[in-house]
Amino acid sequence: MNTRTAALLLLLAAPATAAERPRIEVEELTLPNGMRWLLFERHESPTVAAGWVAHVGSVNERPGITGISHLFEHMMFKGTRVVGTRDIATDLRIIEEQEAVREEMRGEMARMREALRRGEIDDLAEPESRTPRYRELERTFEELATRQRETIVKDHLDQIYTKNGGERLNAGTSEDWTIYFVQVPSNRLELWAWLESDRLVNPVFREFYSERDVVYEERRLRTESTPLGKYDEAYNALFWEASPYGCPVVGWPSDLPSITKAQADEYFGLYYAPGNLTGVLVGDFKAAEVKPLLERYFARVPPGRSTAPEMVTQEPRQLGEKRYSAEAETSPTVRIWYHGVPFVHKDAAALDLLSDVLSGRTGRLYKGLVLGRQVANEATASVDLRKYDGVFQIESVVKDGKDPAAVEAATDEEIARLQDEPVPPEELQKVKNQYKANSYRRLSSPFFIMVQLLVYDGLGDWRYINTSPDAADAVTPADVQRVARTYLRRENRTVGVFLRKQGAPPEDPELQALAPQAQGVARQALAQIGGLDAERLREAIAQIQQAAGQAPAEIKPALDYVLKKAQERLAALTDGKN
Repeated sequence: MNTRTAALLLLLAAPATAAERPRIEVEELTLPNGMRWLLFERHESPTVAAGWVAHVGSVNERPGITGISHLFEHMMFKGTRVVGTRDIATDLRIIEEQEAVREEMRGEMARMREALRRGEIDDLAEPESRTPRYRELERTFEELATRQRETIVKDHLDQIYTKNGGERLNAGTSEDWTIYFVQVPSNRLELWAWLESDRLVNPVFREFYSERDVVYEERRLRTESTPLGKYDEAYNALFWEASPYGCPVVGWPSDLPSITKAQADEYFGLYYAPGNLTGVLVGDFKAAEVKPLLERYFARVPPGRSTAPEMVTQEPRQLGEKRYSAEAETSPTVRIWYHGVPFVHKDAAALDLLSDVLSGRTGRLYKGLVLGRQVANEATASVDLRKYDGVFQIESVVKDGKDPAAVEAATDEEIARLQDEPVPPEELQKVKNQYKANSYRRLSSPFFIMVQLLVYDGLGDWRYINTSPDAADAVTPADVQRVARTYLRRENRTVGVFLRKQGAPPEDPELQALAPQAQGVARQALAQIGGLDAERLREAIAQIQQAAGQAPAEIKPALDYVLKKAQERLAALTDGKN
C-alpha cells in the first residue's frame, strides 16, 4: 500500500469521453454511530467498487508524530483478531512482551538523544551511536519478532479478497485524507462488509515496529535517495510558515523512529471513529438491499470517546517574497509557488482555469517560454487545492545554455499579461471545454468514480464530482483577471531555483524527448513508484498497464516510459532472487 496511490489512479484515469453530460446520483446514508455513506448504483458489470475515507492526513499531525497517518495506512493491513493470525492468544501475549522491551528501549533512546545534544555522538541512526543496553534490547526484541512471525498469516486480507475475486486492494494517504479501497464481485459484498468493519472493530497492530522501519525505509528511498526529494521537502517547508502542510506526508526522519504503539492506539481511537469516516459504494447493487447490510456490520463500530479536533492553525499572510536556491542532480529548474485557496473556496474554479490557460502545448507558458523566447524546455502550471489551503504552482525546466533568471522574468511577463488584460473569451472557452471533457472522462469507470468520491469527500465536498463543470462554466474573463491580480503577487510567492550539481549526470534523453505535459505526468508517476518494493511495484505495473490501454494519445508516451522504467527497476530488485 503506497502513499498517493489514489492520486496516481486519478492521474492515470482517462477512459473514453462521455457522449453527454453525466451526473452521479448519489444516495447518502448516516448510521446511528455517525458513519456516513455515499451510494451510487451502476449496473454495467457484476462488481462493486468499495472504499472508505478517514478524514485525517498529515495536516492533523503534530511535531513528534509526523508521518503517523501514512504509517497507519500500513498498519490497517496487519489484520484483526481473526484475520492475519494463527494463534491470537500467543500473538497478543508477544505484543505485550514487545511493548515492555520497547519501553526500556525508549529510555535508552532518550539517553542517546542527550548524548547527541552534548556532541558525544553525531547521528542517532548510526549503529555505533547505540548504547550497549540498547543493542541488547534490540536482540531481545528481534527474538520476540521471530516468534511472532510464526503466528502471522502474511497478507491474509489480500489472500481472502483474491480468492473471492477481489481486485485493486490498496490505500493512499495525503495531507488531508487516508483512503482504503477494493473492487469485489457483487455477490461478495457481504464478505467485504464483514472484512472492512472487522478492521475497524477489532484491529491488531502486529509487527508495528517492523512496519515502522518499512515506512522509514520507504521515506529513504523516495525522499533521500531521489534527485530532488530532499530539496522538494525543504522547499515545501519554506513555503509554509505556520500550517502543518509544511510537514511531509511521510514524516520527518527523526519522528518516524520515535512513534510508539500507544500513540498509534490513541490516534486510531480519535481519527478512525465512525463519525470521522465516510464509506463509498459504486457499482452493481441495490441501495435498498445494501443499507441493512451496512447497518448490520458497520453500525457495530463503537462511537469515538471524543471528537477529532479541528485543524485550526491558519497560514499567516506572507509579507514578502521568499527564495530558495540549491544544486541537485536534476535539470536546471525554476519553481514558483503562490499561496492559493482551499478546495471549497469560491475562487477555486477560476484559479484552476487560470492554470489551464497557462498549461499544455497550446498554453501561454509553452508558447511564451518554450516556443517564443526559447528559454525553457518545459513550462507548466497547476493548482493543488487542499482542505484548508491551496497552492498555485508554476514549474519550468531551463533550456541548456539559458539563465534561470531569464525563465523567471519570462514567467513574470506572462503573469503580468493575465493581470493587465482579460483572457479573450474564445481562449477561455477552449480551456473550459477541455476542463469539462476531462471531468466527464473520469466518470466512465465505477472504480474511478469511487476513488473520486473518497478523495473529494476527504477534501470537504464529494459533490465536486457534479458541480465542478458548472463552476467552470460560470468563470468569466474578469474572474480570471481578478484571481491573477489577487493571488499571483510577488509578495505571495516562493521562488525556487534548482541548478544542476557539478558532475551530475544529465537527465534521461528519453524523458526529455516527451512532450511537456507528458514529462510532467512521467516525473510525477516515477516519484510515486520510486520507493516501492518488488511486490508493490508489481501492483503498480499492473495498474499502469491497464491505464495505458485507455489513455489519451498525448499521455500514452508518458505511461509507456514509466512502465519501461518500472519494469527495469523490478528486474533490478528481483535479479538473483527468483
